[in-house]
Order: sequence, then structure tokens, then C-alpha cells
Amino acid sequence: MQQMDIGLVGLGVMGENLALNLERNGFSVCGFDLDAGKRQSFSERTQGLRAQAAHSLAALVDTLHSPRCIWLMVPAGAAVDAVLADLQPLLRAGDVVIDGGNTLYTDTQRRMDALEGSGIHYVGAGVSGGEEGALRGPALMPGGHAAAWPRLQPMLQAIAAKTDDGQPCCEWMGPGGSGHFVKMVHNGIEYADMQTICEAYWLMHEMLGMQPTEMADVFREWNQGELGSYLMGITADILTHTDPESGDALVNKILDTAEQKGTGKWASQIALDLGVTAPTIANAVFARTISALQPERVEAAKCLQGPSLLTAFDRPKVLEQIQRALLAAKICAYAQGFSLLKAADKEHQWQLPMGTVASVWRAGCIIRARLLEDIRNAYDQSPDLNNLLMDSHFAQVMARCQQDLREVVAMSALHGVATPSFMSSLSYYDAYRSARLPANLLQAQRDYFGAHTYQRVDRPGKFHTRWGN
Repeated sequence: MQQMDIGLVGLGVMGENLALNLERNGFSVCGFDLDAGKRQSFSERTQGLRAQAAHSLAALVDTLHSPRCIWLMVPAGAAVDAVLADLQPLLRAGDVVIDGGNTLYTDTQRRMDALEGSGIHYVGAGVSGGEEGALRGPALMPGGHAAAWPRLQPMLQAIAAKTDDGQPCCEWMGPGGSGHFVKMVHNGIEYADMQTICEAYWLMHEMLGMQPTEMADVFREWNQGELGSYLMGITADILTHTDPESGDALVNKILDTAEQKGTGKWASQIALDLGVTAPTIANAVFARTISALQPERVEAAKCLQGPSLLTAFDRPKVLEQIQRALLAAKICAYAQGFSLLKAADKEHQWQLPMGTVASVWRAGCIIRARLLEDIRNAYDQSPDLNNLLMDSHFAQVMARCQQDLREVVAMSALHGVATPSFMSSLSYYDAYRSARLPANLLQAQRDYFGAHTYQRVDRPGKFHTRWGN
């Protein structure tokens, strides 16, 4: 076997497409999978290319230039540990291992710690873009052992998506599990972004009585402006698709039960651990969990009463309000995601490049959107920005959109249409802009039943009161 540039373990759709991307960009690839059928499929698909399949991990390692570089595209969790256990005896100091799965960032740090002293450079790399992105150019978020970056940079930046200004959507995130943390936050924002779009769609359906093809035209128009994004574009495409069997819009035939793989849940849990307010992201996760109760919801619909108010709407006016409400909710979701990045950066001392994160997300990834250029500018101008809402540009956009968000939330509440992401975005915005909140009463309650003490507005110190008569 000839000497190859990189080994790729895991020849599912993502792994195989990444291998083809690498080969197309000038890097020879040796692939391996425990499934003999996938090895055979890879060999057939790469016939005539600088790529080949190995029959074992040992054979794969033997094909590689030294120092060796091996990219794992296997399911997160136990499978990664199993491959590492088999790989480690075959590797030596200076070799690089990349985990490109949706791995929990603490697992990445644990694996780095376990390899300490071996000289093996371990990298946790977030990969976003789905099957097409893996083949044509994903967004890549590598982090881990910094010594690996000079070896990986030419390769990863060559296969990454490119922005309109030619920048590769791949930069070094930092040490430890930073790369996988950034990808986790990306996915949390993705959950929120998808949910807010779904709520806009459902308001059009439930309140305005619009048909999918009519909604597609609206989303396509919105996609030309500030809301322009990959997710807006595919939403318009989905709503124009017809079910060949019934002739109805295919979206109407899809069961309203959403699945999830856990990254949005991790983002919500870790936000709680770090004391970060991320309700739009968390409510997007809860929206999926309640969707899974579909049989219960069907029964509940028969016995639980909703509002009786029925109103004729001025469709053009309400659509404009939904458009601006969607933009405001989307900004709140990004603000929460970047606040989570900032809190983790403070906790772990990664020195995350916030502007660079926004830059990397501008193309290739699922949440690529026009507003990411404004987010990059905000953090380039103010790297220590506490919250995206405090940037002058986004403060102005929210000032322009916040009243429409209020009115859309009110309309949805009065008409019994569930819009948890819109509602939580509004509450987040109002709480963050409030100089004073009712937590003073809450702290008094805590002191009353648990002697937890409180602070005063007029002098420093901790205080306790005997509240009972």
C-alpha cells in the first residue's frame, strides 16, 4: 500500500463524503470501517482516486505518512473510546487523532488527559454542514492540543467552506474541549433557529390560514433580506414540495414529532451549570420533547379548552410583524449562544476568539446566516462585549423589532398558538433590559424559610431578618 496523507475511521455518509472532499483537494486518504460492506462501498466509490480502504486499523496506520493523522467519524461516546483503545498502541509521539463527531466537550478533555505523556496530539473538531457540507465544504471548529494545528491547518482549511470574501470556515478554537464546545453551542443556536422558523410557519398556518406554497413565497422573500440564511432557504424549498401520492404538500403529511440527538439538551444543561440564561435554546429543546407526546396531545386536544376569540387579520400587516418578530427572536438566540461561549471561556480559560467563531459560521454550517457578518463585526470591535444585545447595531435592530415581537406573542397567546421560542425570547429581552427585577422578593422568601440572607441596596454586607410575628 502507498503512503497516504490521512486515515479516516468511520465510512458512513459523513465519513465517506469527508474522504472524497479531502481527496478532491489534493490529499490521499485511507479509510477503515468495521463494516466490510462500507469498506467495499468506499473502494468502489473511490475507484481511480487517491483513496483506498484498509482491512484493519493496523493496516490503515501502516499506510500513513509519519507523523500520522487519523480522523475519527464514529458515533460519539463508547465507540470513540473503543477506537482510541485499539489505536493508541499503534501510534507514537507526534501522531494526531481528530474526533469529528458530536462529542460532549468534557469527554474530549478526558481523552486528552488520558493521552497525556504519550505525545499523541488529540483534537476535538466540530463539523457542521451535514452530508452535503462534508462533501462540498463544511464549517470546522478544531480545538485541543495546539501542537497539532500546524499539521492540520493546510488540510482542514483546504476542505472547509469558503465565505464570499474567500476566508475558510475553519480556524483554531483553543485548548481542551473548546472545539466541541463551540460546535455544541452552534447546535443549541440551531435548535432555537429552527424552532422560531417553525413558529412563524405555524402562525401563518393557524392564524392567517395560509397554504404551504403561499408560505414558501413569504420565506423566499424574507430570505433576501436580514433574515437570509440556509435554514430560511431550505424552509421555502420544503414548503413547495408535493407528496406524489396525495398531491398535497408533503409537509402536511409528516408526523408532528421531532427527534433530537442531544446537543441542544447539552447546551441547555451546561447553560444552567454555568449560570447562563438561555431560554430560547432551552425552550426549543422542550418544544421537541412535547412534540414527542403526540398521542397524548391528540387526546388532550379533545378535552382541554383553548381561547374562543376568532379575529380577522390584516394578512400583509401581520406577516410584516412576524418577520420582525422572527428576526428579534433569532438575535436573542444568538445572544444566548455567545453568552454561553463567553461563560465557558471564562470558566476554562480557553481564550475563545468570539469574532472568529462568528466568522467560521458564515458559510458551510447549518446556522449560516447573513447576520453573522454583523456578529463578527460586533466582536471584532468589542472583544469583551458582555452580550450581543449591547452592541449598537443589534440594540438598534431590537429597538426596531421588539414591539412586533410583543404583538406577535400577544396574538399567539390570545389565539392559543404555542410559540415558546418567541415568548421566551421576549421574556429574555425584557429581563435583560430591566434595571430592577422581582428577585428582591425572591431573596426575602429564601431568607424567610431558610435563613439564606440577602444583600441591601443602601449598604454592603449580608443580612438576615426574623420575618415571623
